Amino acid sequence: MKTWLYLTAEGMGAPCANWRCCVWSPSGERRCLPLHEAARELNGRVVDVLLPMEMCSWMRSDPWPSRRQPRPQALAFAVEEQLSENLEALHIGIGLRDRQQRYPLLVIQRARFQALLALLDAHGIDARAIHVDAELIAEDKAFGVRWFGRWLLGGALPARMALSAQALATLKPSLSEDIHWLGEATDRPGIDEWLLGTEGHPINLLQGEFRRRRQRLPWRGAAMAVLGMFVLTWALDEARIGFLHNETRRLYAQGEQQFRSLYPWQDPVVDLAAQFQALQQRRGQNQVTQVARLVRLTEQVVGASPVEVQEIEFREHEGWKIQLTANSFIELEQLRERGQQNGLPLTLGSASKQNNRVQATLTLEDS
Repeated sequence: MKTWLYLTAEGMGAPCANWRCCVWSPSGERRCLPLHEAARELNGRVVDVLLPMEMCSWMRSDPWPSRRQPRPQALAFAVEEQLSENLEALHIGIGLRDRQQRYPLLVIQRARFQALLALLDAHGIDARAIHVDAELIAEDKAFGVRWFGRWLLGGALPARMALSAQALATLKPSLSEDIHWLGEATDRPGIDEWLLGTEGHPINLLQGEFRRRRQRLPWRGAAMAVLGMFVLTWALDEARIGFLHNETRRLYAQGEQQFRSLYPWQDPVVDLAAQFQALQQRRGQNQVTQVARLVRLTEQVVGASPVEVQEIEFREHEGWKIQLTANSFIELEQLRERGQQNGLPLTLGSASKQNNRVQATLTLEDS
């Protein structure tokens, strides 16, 4: 059974140790108390943190044309026009694709989310996942749920919102008539159990750079002491063989200097003799192979796509780099997938959007 820690909307304006929280006992009893007391009561247990919908925004992408799972960057570019801030200032959590091939997204200010994680960490709260309350509503029907003094709208509705009673009264005439309304005043324990026991797939905000780290081990202190002993032993061994290492470095440096004088564009490896022989054999073959790969890329991939090529450049050990522009980021994704289907290892980088065009660098990696 999950252990839930709910950070209510009352304290989100000034997050601190006195943030009003709620925890539930195994029997389902609700207990409201400040964050610092909740942390002491949880005593290091792994919890699922629940945030109020007021801290986030919710949206859905357009139907995604590809069957493959899109990269987070691609989805972010797809909904960029719906956002009020730059992508760099936001953290976006991505949910599962729905039946209409759309992806739900939760958006929160990056700095705000970082501050929240720091606050939880400072109180010793180990969060396994971080969800949003309106995301817990079952998706089989449209629901409006009275919970913790405000109305949550979600489920089968094309939105996730938290409204005061006054705001709901204003908005209600424009809402669908088939919404099922539930009030905590009549059955608060039942609604708590219904929301927290959902078997759906709410978005977990611990994604990407904020993905949960491996759980701390209780014997970490003892392990650090043992590690310190090994480090000390290693340092003594290093002192004993330092002279031999210095001589090895000196001889290798001489060989490396001679190698660089012959091949100034080539980075030397450990086995200089084997590298020298390989360079002599590949020198005549490499030029023909790289040109053939470029022709194949141009005919089978780029030529069949509605993109414009601006510049083509070849770099040793990096491959062909092609600067191009397209109408959308989706076209770039389709271009990369077409390359993989033709056996060409393509990567996209340095993507940026200017006016109505997307600029990016397409790299055909050196084989």
